[in-house]
Amino acid sequence: MVAHVGDFGIAKLLGEGDVMKQTITLATIGYMAPEFGSTGIVSIRCDVYSYGIVLIETFTKKRPTDEMFTDEMTMRDWVERSLCKGMMDIGDADILRREDEYFVVKTNCISSIMELALCCSTESPEDRKDMKDVVVELKKIRNSFLNTIEHVS
Repeated sequence: MVAHVGDFGIAKLLGEGDVMKQTITLATIGYMAPEFGSTGIVSIRCDVYSYGIVLIETFTKKRPTDEMFTDEMTMRDWVERSLCKGMMDIGDADILRREDEYFVVKTNCISSIMELALCCSTESPEDRKDMKDVVVELKKIRNSFLNTIEHVS
């Protein structure tokens, strides 16, 4: 699998002190924020959106351009609808195996990451988390995972 980390970073186009800018820069379908695709407006929140999509891709092994996703159901929609049913429906089978002694811990960890990814990739830019908050949240998830593993062992 090839990660598309280079697909976010659009905010680098912003000058110091700029909050948003209109551009004709091309972005990869599935990774670009809705407001960028419809208006060409770039903001730091576009990068947050793309990061959320990359997080989803990383833990589901699905790409936003997968043929199962259409105009009616995006990868983000699929995760949002499926998450309440459990991670087994959406999680990468190489990571989540029922026979794994840490299955429940991993499932909880990846569920938390998916919820964070959904917050990052919400439709409204104003409702997206700030990247500093995303990093703090990811560290909390990691620490919780490691602490739980340590206590289970």
